[in-house]
Amino acid sequence: MNKHFIYNIFSRIPILETERLTLRKLRIDDAEDMFDYARRADVTEYLTWNCHPDSAYTREYLQYVQRQYEDGEFYDWAVVHKGTGRMIGTCGFTSFDDENNAGEIGYVIHPDFRGQGLMPEAVAEVMKFGFLRLNLHRITARYMEGNTPSRRVMEKVGMSFEGTFRHAVYIKGDYRTVSACAILRDEYLAIREKQEAEKRHPFLKS
Repeated sequence: MNKHFIYNIFSRIPILETERLTLRKLRIDDAEDMFDYARRADVTEYLTWNCHPDSAYTREYLQYVQRQYEDGEFYDWAVVHKGTGRMIGTCGFTSFDDENNAGEIGYVIHPDFRGQGLMPEAVAEVMKFGFLRLNLHRITARYMEGNTPSRRVMEKVGMSFEGTFRHAVYIKGDYRTVSACAILRDEYLAIREKQEAEKRHPFLKS
């Protein structure tokens, strides 16, 4: 994997589909839906960015994102709920390690849509894209201390806890402890093979 390959993929970011979600390019007209969750302190508590002060700020951010897409330097999908048509969050890659063929996943979801298994569904699709389309060897995700729901998402998609980094980041005037989970390509493929076998033969489910 190299930067040219990443550019070719994400400068024309493809649409991904799951049973309940469409993952597509973020658009400027997502501003109202994004602001609806980005303005909330309970959403940004464990994130690196602050609450959006108004919808104009959100719109400016989405305009910036369009330029990043064009440069192949933005790796996030809008998560759209098929049942409502609302853009309910984002999911994608925060960064790539070209030399080591690895990527890191990040995500956020509107609180009204938590507890329905939607974010694990989105993350699983992005993870599939990472391993099968980008041919990554390793995918990581991190969460701040206290954000237990985020860790549960990671575990639901097959990631394993790898460790904690005490006071690793200075964010919003405080040092925050961060933990990491990860999954390797071979582990992902083994899980995928088991799931497909269970679909063909339901009696195999434990």
